[in-house]
Amino acid sequence: MRASLIQIAVEAGESVESRRLRIASLVREQAGAADLVVLPELWTTGAFAYEEFAGEAEPLEGPTYEAMAKAASDAGVWLHAGSIPERDPEGPLYNTSLVFSPSGELAAAYRKIHRFGFDKGEAVLMGAGEDLVTVRLPETTVGVATCYDLRFPELFRGLVDAGAETLVIPAGWPERRRAHWTLLARARAVENQAFVLACGTAGTHAGVPQAGHSIVVDPWGEVLAEAGSGEEVLTVEFDPSRVATTREQFPALKDRVLGLRTPGRRSY
Repeated sequence: MRASLIQIAVEAGESVESRRLRIASLVREQAGAADLVVLPELWTTGAFAYEEFAGEAEPLEGPTYEAMAKAASDAGVWLHAGSIPERDPEGPLYNTSLVFSPSGELAAAYRKIHRFGFDKGEAVLMGAGEDLVTVRLPETTVGVATCYDLRFPELFRGLVDAGAETLVIPAGWPERRRAHWTLLARARAVENQAFVLACGTAGTHAGVPQAGHSIVVDPWGEVLAEAGSGEEVLTVEFDPSRVATTREQFPALKDRVLGLRTPGRRSY
């Protein structure tokens, strides 16, 4: 299986419409080169451009949906279209990921569960999703998560329990915590014996330098490919059947106890 992670910059001065056209063109360029294409988190606005969220939010089946559905169909690829600020007509904004099939049909939508910002930014401007999402591709089952979710291993355990073999994580991760990005991507791969495809952004979002360094990690925690800090399309070939082989050769997941039952508690 071949995957292309499109690491782009979200710079001030470029309109959302212009960026949609640019991204759609990059997706189409992956025709014949990739089976799965992954975009970063909140690439229409920038993950740290909080003041843009409300003004640029769109319904699920809005202009970004339409543009990405067509790009996926034109390229004949599975497209994880990163995420958008979604405006629910009956509720708050959401940080919502969209996954399209090679025919341009919506295969899945995931509302980010863990919102970043503590008491500001995304944490107060957007609602929290509630549902774990997996998508069955011909070659593998993909578990969907977004950026800050990477810090919460229980989410990924839930995805594995739902059948996930490949974990796809779009992000807008800051440069100042880049070491965590790489460490956590490898940890999620090792502990879940799964491939991790983590796609970040380059450039600067609202004054916050981005980490870049999109990364693909195998089930043993080995880095198969890693981007630099600038704009780049990172393409890698990997064998999804290695997940089953790894889990058979080193069946650590079968020894799980906590999470499968409620342990007793003692206080001294």
